[in-house]
Amino acid sequence: MSRSEVPSILVLPSPFFTETDTIRLLEPEDCDTQWVLRQVLSGAYDKPFVIDDGTTRTLHFSLSLIQSTMSLKDPFALELDYTQAMMSFQLFLQRPQHILMLGLGGGSLAKFCYRHVGSARITVVEIDPRVIAFRDEFEVPRDDARFSVIEGDGADWVIKSGEWDEKPDVIMMDAFDRHGLSGSVSSTAFYQSVYDALAGRGVMVANLAGEKDDRTEHLAMISEVFDDRVLSIMLSDGNDIVLAFRNPSFNPRWREIGNTAKALRTRTGLDYPKYVQRLERSRRLRYL
Repeated sequence: MSRSEVPSILVLPSPFFTETDTIRLLEPEDCDTQWVLRQVLSGAYDKPFVIDDGTTRTLHFSLSLIQSTMSLKDPFALELDYTQAMMSFQLFLQRPQHILMLGLGGGSLAKFCYRHVGSARITVVEIDPRVIAFRDEFEVPRDDARFSVIEGDGADWVIKSGEWDEKPDVIMMDAFDRHGLSGSVSSTAFYQSVYDALAGRGVMVANLAGEKDDRTEHLAMISEVFDDRVLSIMLSDGNDIVLAFRNPSFNPRWREIGNTAKALRTRTGLDYPKYVQRLERSRRLRYL
């Protein structure tokens, strides 16, 4: 399905909460709305949809899986813990020139980087045109000289990015569908292509979610490719945030990083010092 073939957004009263809440679906106006809502409720609905409760707007791939959340009061804030943790790459690379993101979702990370990482050009690759169709609902910025959203397979674009004059300094991977991690990013060959594409001091940030065995398998592949230059944060919601470093002489200086964290907290409002502690602990545990 091309983006031009995606239906318009249909807004209906939400069947889940109060009468003022709405659900947004990619369906024609003349569809059988009761049938569609029954499909959503049963879990059989196979398209992304958006629920708006008047305070937050959430992108779902199913009722049980919130892919992205936006505060209507502060659309550029990071509402979910895993998105905040993914920004910890700034502790090691504060002024990247080019960020490549795999997966748009509701655009939380893209918007935050657009506002707070002013040094960077940001390229977002999203395979599902139906997700891109909701970009205005989540106030994702229009494409401009330093921001673009591309429909395509992230794994293919990683390979392409390795041939760019300005290689990515940061590759952020949040590539999910309703079944979990996308198959195209689930191999050692994919992580090798990430390694090859990164600039010399580049960082990969990956959100690993799903079954523990799947997360463990991905972490092992990342560690193999990046020669164990890996830090991780385990979150209570079952997500693992993994940072992998291309630089063969990577050796974090935690006191300096702690000072960086305080400055970043002042500038962005995120609790970067909390992530320093958890990343340093991750580093120590790998050598026990």
